[in-house]
Amino acid sequence: MTFSTPFSLFLLLIPSPISKPTTTAASPSPYSPRPPKTKIPSSSSVLRCSSLSVYGCNCRSRSLPAAPVRHAQGIHNVAGEKDHSAYLSEELFDAHLTPLGWQQVDNLHKHVQACGLLKKVELVVVSPLLRTMQTAAGVFGGGSYKDGIDVPPLMVANVGDSDRPAISSLNSPPFLAVELCREHLGVHPCDRRRSIHEYPPLFPAIDFSLIENDDDVLWTADVREKNEDVAARGMKFLNWLWTRKEKEIAVVSHSGFLFHALSAFGNDCHPSVKKEICKNFANCELRSMVIVDRSMIGSDSSTTNYPGKIPNGLDLPSNVANEKKHHHKE
Repeated sequence: MTFSTPFSLFLLLIPSPISKPTTTAASPSPYSPRPPKTKIPSSSSVLRCSSLSVYGCNCRSRSLPAAPVRHAQGIHNVAGEKDHSAYLSEELFDAHLTPLGWQQVDNLHKHVQACGLLKKVELVVVSPLLRTMQTAAGVFGGGSYKDGIDVPPLMVANVGDSDRPAISSLNSPPFLAVELCREHLGVHPCDRRRSIHEYPPLFPAIDFSLIENDDDVLWTADVREKNEDVAARGMKFLNWLWTRKEKEIAVVSHSGFLFHALSAFGNDCHPSVKKEICKNFANCELRSMVIVDRSMIGSDSSTTNYPGKIPNGLDLPSNVANEKKHHHKE
């Protein structure tokens, strides 16, 4: 399916690993899950990708750097990978992070600090579900919260039975909850959110003002959102993101949403580019992207990509598990 936009822009993915470039072959490090790829030179075939294209490069026109992140491992990832029917369990309602998921958050937080991304991000956009807000606060927050500091915490202590201390909003960018970047809607209780009024006491510094309905009117118990509808919602989200005044934005979302939002693009690009777009995000994986209006010139390595899944753990997305389930039946 092809989607059009009211303006001309490209979505550019910088696919190189986050380890420092080297001129000699080396075994992949824990932060470099695959060897560096050969660069694809800029060419007319790349430039003609329809409407939105995904590729890494320097941009000499108006651009918006973005850092999409999939949430860390949640209890639903573990239960669903062991038994796909577990996704139907009410026990997984608004799933929270696992202890291993929090370790993944801590490691990504160290990475965004070390590479300088934490200082560059001017806005964190987050899906209003427990696991994404926990991930966003832990990765882009200001560290441990201390009483007496006149700023609200991003997250209070022990949210989601996490046994984690409160996280400060001091020196952190603004956080904005947006419904458009939620996971596949419907059927799975893990993807149903709480009433919005329940979240501010847990995440006092997150702005929920853009969410129109207190109750979750988007989620239905008997109908799962179609993939093409998720892709269309992804386009709408990217269009909204382009209107923001911030110069660099982090987006903390979900595997299904990120996969279908990006897979709508690149069908007439080089096959390796399309393959790069159509990969599922690992838990707590960060990919550096740039949204630009026209120009694509040159190619640089990204120093902010993060492969996720550190430490390693179960993270099979529900949409992939469902596809495997149907494949086995055939």
